[in-house]
Amino acid sequence: MSEMITADLVDLDLSAESKEAAARALAERMVAKGRVTDLEGFLADVAAREAQMPTGLDGGIGIPHCRSEHVTEPTLAFGRSPAGIDFGAADGPADLIFLIAAPAGADDAHLTILSSLARQLMNAEFTDALRAVSDAETAASLVRGDVTPADAAEGAAASGAGADKDTATAPAAASAGAAAGSTAPETPEPSGERPFRIVAVTSCPTGIAHTYMAAESLENAGREAGVEVAVETQGSAGFTRLDPAVIAAADGVVLAHDVPVREKDRFAGKPTVDVGVKAGINRPAELIAEVRAKAERGERTAPAGAAATPVDRAGDSTEGYGTKLRKWLMSGVSYMVPFVAAGGLLIALGFAIGGWTVNKAPSVMDHFVWTQSDSWGALLFQIGGMAFNFLIPVLAGYIAYGMADRPGLVPGFVGGAISLSINAGFLGGLAAGLIAGGVVLAIQRVNIPAAMRGIMPVVVIPLISSAVVGFLMFVVIGKPIAAAQKGMTDWLSGLTGTNAVLLGALLGLMMCFDLGGPVNKVAYTFATAGIAVAAPSDSAMKIMAAVMAAGMVPPLAMALATTVRGRLFTPAERENGKAAWVLGASFITEGAIPFAAADPLRVIPSAMAGGAVTGALSMMFGATLRAPHGGVFVVPLIGNPFLYLLAIAAGVCVSTALVVVLKGMRKPAQGTPAAGSAEGAAAGEKGSEQPVAA
Repeated sequence: MSEMITADLVDLDLSAESKEAAARALAERMVAKGRVTDLEGFLADVAAREAQMPTGLDGGIGIPHCRSEHVTEPTLAFGRSPAGIDFGAADGPADLIFLIAAPAGADDAHLTILSSLARQLMNAEFTDALRAVSDAETAASLVRGDVTPADAAEGAAASGAGADKDTATAPAAASAGAAAGSTAPETPEPSGERPFRIVAVTSCPTGIAHTYMAAESLENAGREAGVEVAVETQGSAGFTRLDPAVIAAADGVVLAHDVPVREKDRFAGKPTVDVGVKAGINRPAELIAEVRAKAERGERTAPAGAAATPVDRAGDSTEGYGTKLRKWLMSGVSYMVPFVAAGGLLIALGFAIGGWTVNKAPSVMDHFVWTQSDSWGALLFQIGGMAFNFLIPVLAGYIAYGMADRPGLVPGFVGGAISLSINAGFLGGLAAGLIAGGVVLAIQRVNIPAAMRGIMPVVVIPLISSAVVGFLMFVVIGKPIAAAQKGMTDWLSGLTGTNAVLLGALLGLMMCFDLGGPVNKVAYTFATAGIAVAAPSDSAMKIMAAVMAAGMVPPLAMALATTVRGRLFTPAERENGKAAWVLGASFITEGAIPFAAADPLRVIPSAMAGGAVTGALSMMFGATLRAPHGGVFVVPLIGNPFLYLLAIAAGVCVSTALVVVLKGMRKPAQGTPAAGSAEGAAAGEKGSEQPVAA
């Protein structure tokens, strides 16, 4: 591991009681070594990664990790907890904790080294040696690979009774002999037969740890089962594609991933098990048995592009159409939002620099003066306008992509471009994307002669689907949708007074109901749809402002509550409260999820009340926002910024007051002091085991 880990980055007696405290203790060692420049910023990045998916693994391992701009070089810190710390693993707390820190721009060589650690953690001999090692220097050497697990074990044995060495060696030799004997009967294959062959893909959001641990786990389980397993790791260091000949010869496929599999069509037409990456780590033998059973039953996925889609990767065949429709729409929205963000901010900056008449400026190709601010404002405005021209085509294209994979892109983009040209707007993009995906799926269900299959995705499907979508958009449904879009725009433009305030309150409630879930996303999508045009109405920008303001309230309120009434919260929640300041200020509503998960009946109603107040006040004050994201960092681009911040502050105060009151009404079990109080701490020291009632 080079010098990614040293003895100073090892704590063999980690006393932390929570995963947040453990991460802080190990991160402080990184700060002391100069590997991390901003402790709180780095811990916020670790918490954000942990919120995506718990990092606890079966076998007593916790691997909190992240990429962060606050990391100067790839670094590992190792802690061993005598009591164990809950990292969310199904089999209980972790006693081996690795904090993995990678710079935002880490190079492939460093990431490869980190991935090798992830693979080692699947080796029982390695983890046993870590549990037995008695000094930090040896632990660091073991992780770096300077000493082998056997060497480390011998060192640990030498520090104890010398006689133990012989007694330990005999079982090891017997075990090795037993292992050799157990594999001998499996080695011979009947004449003319070969082992079952599996190809697998593993990937996770960060691409540092889980990706490679799942690969190692599947390979080990394959060896034990007498199955050939070839794994493609789609990690942060990129990926090397499996040889097409290996894929063609495979009898089954295992996809263990939490991000879309790249070039998934390569594996179509084979028995496939599609699961999350943690399943690949925790139950690889079950996955191998499942794919073998599917092969025996003759269950195969549809040919390339026919059924396997980017949003159907959860592997749950019981999903209803409504769930799938939501995923398809969110697929389009997620790809559209970066265009909205870039275009909206550029246009807002254009107005800020060039004034409110910048939209009437001539093309910068014909008139641009380097020394005039008006020219720079016009340049930014026109670049932003160009970005906005992609919004509807991208929305439609990636809705179709979510339904039908890559074959849906061409008709989706064509339909979106037509929607833009006929002024059907956001509604037209939604319709075009759904129609394009449906048309492609229908074409793919037609039985095609084998000789024509090669030209289907390149010629036939794009040609027929684009023609059908174009006909429907231009001739059949385009005009009615354009009329509906105009009606919605006129309605939004006419919102004033009480109606606008009520709409702001409703959107605030939706933003805070599930803290980043489907209801939150509906409100956010509604707001971004309104500003996804080159010249949004004043009402649309007010709605966007109200939505962002309300979405900032829950994490900020929880952060404030943990500050003013820390005794009402657990130590872990108080640590989360520190990160929630940054998350809330950045408009990351998910920063309140840890609090809502622990106490939903008190936190969620409090957050909704504050969100409704903020949304209503923002609309009442007439605050406007052209950018779809950014939190406090885009305050200079907000109309009526002082009143806007006042609306946020009011909502935060309401939520904070409510959650403090509701938590304060909890009654501890008889004879037990309130959590966090001095009496409670004293009682804890005396060994009181009475639980606090929720």
